[in-house]
Amino acid sequence: MALIKKEVVDKIIQQADITEVVGDFVSLKRKGQNLWACCPFHHEKSPSFSVAPNKGIYKCFGCGKAGNSVQFIMDIEGTSYVEALRYLAKKYSIDLEEDQSPAAMQAQNERDSLYILSDFAKQYFVNALHKNDEGQSIGMPYFKQRGLSAATIQKFELGYSLDSWDDFTKAALEKGYQLKYLEETGLTIVKQEEGKQYDRFRGRVMFPIQNVSGRTIGFGARTLKSNDKKSPKYVNSPESRIYHKSDVLYGMYQAKQAIRQEDECYLVEGYLDVLSLHQGGIENVVASSGTSLTENQIKLIGRYTKNITVLYDGDPAGIKASLRGIDLILEGGLNVNVVLFPDGDDPDSYIRKVGDTAFKAYLKDHSRDFISFKSELFAQEAKDNPVKKAEAIREMVVSIAKIPDAIKRSVFLKQCSIQFGIDEQVLISEYNKIALTEQRSSRPAPSPAPASYAPGSFEEMAAEAEAAAAAEAAMYEEEEAQDTGDSDMLRRREREVIRFILNYADKEVEEGLTTSQFMLGELEDIEFKTPIYKRLFDLCRLKLEQGFLPTASEFMQHEDKEIRTEVVDLLSEKYELSKGWASHEIIVPHESDLVTYGSEREVLRLKWRNVQLMIKDHMESLQHLTDAAELDRTLRTIKALKDFEKQIADMLGIVVSR
Repeated sequence: MALIKKEVVDKIIQQADITEVVGDFVSLKRKGQNLWACCPFHHEKSPSFSVAPNKGIYKCFGCGKAGNSVQFIMDIEGTSYVEALRYLAKKYSIDLEEDQSPAAMQAQNERDSLYILSDFAKQYFVNALHKNDEGQSIGMPYFKQRGLSAATIQKFELGYSLDSWDDFTKAALEKGYQLKYLEETGLTIVKQEEGKQYDRFRGRVMFPIQNVSGRTIGFGARTLKSNDKKSPKYVNSPESRIYHKSDVLYGMYQAKQAIRQEDECYLVEGYLDVLSLHQGGIENVVASSGTSLTENQIKLIGRYTKNITVLYDGDPAGIKASLRGIDLILEGGLNVNVVLFPDGDDPDSYIRKVGDTAFKAYLKDHSRDFISFKSELFAQEAKDNPVKKAEAIREMVVSIAKIPDAIKRSVFLKQCSIQFGIDEQVLISEYNKIALTEQRSSRPAPSPAPASYAPGSFEEMAAEAEAAAAAEAAMYEEEEAQDTGDSDMLRRREREVIRFILNYADKEVEEGLTTSQFMLGELEDIEFKTPIYKRLFDLCRLKLEQGFLPTASEFMQHEDKEIRTEVVDLLSEKYELSKGWASHEIIVPHESDLVTYGSEREVLRLKWRNVQLMIKDHMESLQHLTDAAELDRTLRTIKALKDFEKQIADMLGIVVSR
């Protein structure tokens, strides 16, 4: 791996705006000081993924993923630390000034070779289309016949594979590409027992498949031989280290900016649907490439928009087969609309038939929400058949139950009751059965059916705050009442001390004394028991001994991922104070306004826990003592510790049972 100088790394981290970096992949919404979104790393219905611009970090309070800009690129793209730095350096036009290490570069090339080979293959197929007689006489006429312009062919880097057994493989080997990479990417099929190797793609037009960063990771290929019944119409690259078809949508690289700008994504089935719509000015379009829609593909769209419009070609069998994929979209918290084209037409054929302007007007006039579309489809099928009608109603409620938003569910349940002529309360009862079943199966259950409650008034806000405060107080009392040797309680106290030091290292608790200096000084004789917090405490103490404040930003660049992750977790705030309090002129102080009080309290609470642990250890040792003098010394020690425990408890306002 090429070495990047520390000063260059520091420059990249300093210039990389966490909001911009994450915003390239996730559609963020501001709420208070932070920005929020549904997590791109796990499936969830309500946003728990937070970006804190002032701290330069992200944190998911659901799955725990956390870090700075570099860590985000590592997580989202599945790259190494250096690859992530290269990505950000390119984004912000920073010269890496890398020190080349042959051994390190060899390790890096193991993965990069697959990308480099895929890019070579893409260019080879492009050249075969434009510069080879076979490509010009067979491949290019097909694209022209499908109405694709030279600009579209060039933009999507379409190509052609020669109708030869091993023309591409020979060309790649001659260029020095290794056979093991040709086989892994699926570009070459190797028959070891026969000693043969040949091209996977032969006599086909080629559609390069790219990831969201624009790197070629695989290919789709269509045969042009209509008389060959044994050969499949489409052949795709097999799975590899860089290509996972369940994570990819064709055209996403070209469409992502338009999807974000339009706040809508059109979902089609095939490559040519994407190409024709894109050429017609509808650039916010992607394709599932004929495969069933997956959870990861839905999450990929969800990074850029919460609105999906599925374009159907009018085939009833195809529509019914795709309904499960739509339920997955609903479950992901996205809004789904449907456009149905006239029988016999798909998006590609219809836009070529009616033209760009009429096609856009058709989309606008015929777009309908999915639940209405599905209920009408099922109602028509059921007609006067009571059994089919009951099955259709149950199917509809199952789909509605996937919707995480309670208000939307309520609207759709009412709409469904009108469509099927059934009492709304029956549907709500059926919905609640589904919710209860999901709850019992330990899956995230939908929230109960909506009641006639409109939150937002001051009285409601005050009642909720009072209840929250009471719950917090009860939790505190319960924690303080736990067994004195409870390791989890001690871990919490150690965590809070480290969190305070990292968040308020330079805040003054009194003139000339910072929080970190005070807390590290007060706890210099305390031995931390939790490994990760012991390491962080020792690192903070070392920085202070070197004459520096232990800043969190430096620890976020630590070579140990566990340290980096824990520091981000300690810096992240899950909740923010509602602006409603300020509007009612109620001043609620933030923790940062009470640093002196908080730091003293956290020091005392950790000392108290440690004293309790020491008392417990000495009490247990009494059972094994036989020497009278040693027994007397231990009893005196226990008494002294209990007196100290009482002093600390008095300062904390805690009643200690004697």
